[in-house]
Amino acid sequence: MRKLFTKSLLTAAVTAAIAMPVQAYNLHSSDAGELNLDVEAIFGVFSSEETYGNAASSPSWQEAYVKYGLSGHKNIESGQLYGAVNLLSAGAWGDGEASGTTNGNERGTEFEDLYAGFRNDMFDLSIGRQNITIGDGFLMNGDSLNFGEAIDQELSRDGAYWLAGRKAFDKTIWLKVGGEEGLRSDVFWFESDNKAQGRPEMAGINVEHNSEMGTFGAMYLKGLDTNATGIAGGAFDNLKRDGQSTFSLRYQGNAGVENLFLSTEYASQSQGDNSADADAWYVEAGWTFADVAWSPSVNYRYSTFDNNYDQLFTGFNRGYGTWFQGEVWANYSAAGPGNTGVDIHHVAVKAQPSETLALGALYFDIDDTSNTAARAGGAKELNLYAEWVANDHLIISPLIGFYTPEKDNGAQGNGDTNTYFQVLAIVPF
Repeated sequence: MRKLFTKSLLTAAVTAAIAMPVQAYNLHSSDAGELNLDVEAIFGVFSSEETYGNAASSPSWQEAYVKYGLSGHKNIESGQLYGAVNLLSAGAWGDGEASGTTNGNERGTEFEDLYAGFRNDMFDLSIGRQNITIGDGFLMNGDSLNFGEAIDQELSRDGAYWLAGRKAFDKTIWLKVGGEEGLRSDVFWFESDNKAQGRPEMAGINVEHNSEMGTFGAMYLKGLDTNATGIAGGAFDNLKRDGQSTFSLRYQGNAGVENLFLSTEYASQSQGDNSADADAWYVEAGWTFADVAWSPSVNYRYSTFDNNYDQLFTGFNRGYGTWFQGEVWANYSAAGPGNTGVDIHHVAVKAQPSETLALGALYFDIDDTSNTAARAGGAKELNLYAEWVANDHLIISPLIGFYTPEKDNGAQGNGDTNTYFQVLAIVPF
C-alpha cells in the first residue's frame, strides 16, 4: 500500500474512506463470481473553543461508525448480477457537536446498503437502499445529513454528525447507460427517510461526455413530494422540494493541459412552494507544480449561492473544502446550510513531502448575503491539515481551523477567533 500511494491516490484514500466507501476483503473469487466482506471504520475527535448552539461553552466530542456486511456479484450469460447488504453502527460521545444537533448520547445500528442490480456492457440497473452521487457532489452526494437527538429524538441518525456514516437513500432505482468514455447517462429515482431533509421523493436525469479534455455534464432534478414531520415547528420539512426543479451544467478536467485543473458548475433552481427562484455557481482553477519538490498545487475557487438556494444533497466528495467550505463555517457556525446566501473566495495549497504524507492549507473569505442576524456579515477561516498513511490499515488526518467572524454575530455570540481541532482515524480493512 505504501509504495502505491501518489499524491492523487493519497487524497483519494482519505476522501474514499469518508465519502465513497471502497474497503473490502475478498472471501471467494472464481469464474462464477465473487463474495466480499465489507468493513469500514472511522473514529473522530473534535473540539471547538466557541459554541454555536451547544450548551457547553467550549464543546469537545467524539464520533465513530463502523460499516460492515457483504457484497458480491455472480456472472451469468447475459451479464452480471450484483448486490450488497451492510449494517452501520454509529455513535457520539462527549458534549455533542458544536452546533448542538447531537448531545453525545447517541448510539444505534441500522441497515445502510441493501441493494441488488444487473449490469452488462450496455447498462447497469440497481434497486434498493444505496448512495447516489453525481459529478463532484455539488448537488448530489448521498443522503448524508446526520443529526443527533439534541433537537428532537425523531431527527436522530445516531449522532455521527461530521463523519456522516449514513449516506444511502432509503429507496432508489438507478439506471446507468454507457461506459467511462464518451457519452453516458444516469436516470434515477429516490426516496429519503431522513426527517431532517423533509423525507423528499425526487427523480433526475444526468447526461455527461467523458474524454481526455474532461467531463461535460448536465443534470435535471425534479422534486416529486415531501413528507413533513412538523418537528421544530416545521423547520426541517423542506416543503419547497415538493415540485422543485433544479437544472445544472458542469465541467471538470484539464482541457488537455497536464498539471492544470479546471472545474465549474452552474445550477438554476425554481422552488415548489412558489418562493423566489435561486441560482448557484462556481469556477475553480488549479495548477500542480509537478517538477518542484513535494509537487505543490495551488487552487482558487469563487462560489456564489443565492439566498433562497437549496443546497440539496451536497457533501464531502473530492477532499476538504468540497462542499463543506470551511470546517467551522459550513458545519457549525453558518446557522443553516453553509452553501446558501453566501459568496466565498477560496484558496487551497497542498503538497506531498512523501508517498504517504500530504499537507494542505485552505483559506476561505466568506461574504454572507443572507442578511440574517445569526450570520451577521460573514467570516474568514483558515484550515491546516495533514493526510498520513501510517500503515496499511490506518490513515490519520488531523486538522486545525481558525475561524473569525467579521463581527459579533448571533451564531457565535462574539467576534473572537475560534480555534477548532479535529483528528480522524480511518481504518481500511
